[in-house]
Amino acid sequence: MTLQIADVIATFDMLDAWEDRYRYLIEMGRSLAPLSDDERNEDNRVRGCASQVWVVTTLTQAPDGTPLLAFRGDSDAHIVKGLVALVLSFYDKKTPQEVLSGDVMGLFKQLELSEHLTPQRSNGVRSMVERIRRDAAGALAAQ
Repeated sequence: MTLQIADVIATFDMLDAWEDRYRYLIEMGRSLAPLSDDERNEDNRVRGCASQVWVVTTLTQAPDGTPLLAFRGDSDAHIVKGLVALVLSFYDKKTPQEVLSGDVMGLFKQLELSEHLTPQRSNGVRSMVERIRRDAAGALAAQ
């Protein structure tokens, strides 16, 4: 995942029109590495999203041996794919504890995304965050 949250915040601050912000969100979605057909399965599908969303969680390690979670994802809808990219960038390569304590919804408020998303998209983001938090809790329990 190549998105830096500080860069996303700075870009959102520069863009005044919401049409431009949505275009930027779509561009973020295009930065996602594609998932294979095998990864687009029911185990990876996020339930509770109106669009099709898949999240693949992998447990990796930092050079010092600290367990880290890595995330990849995709969606069949352009704006939702951008939301997937944003959420996954927020949580990617963090420890399970950091994932569980992270507040991506605070980022959404800072970017004013919360007030510009449809209720369906907001519910989908919450479902994605719940799924990521469940994966982090599972990784933490396995330690």
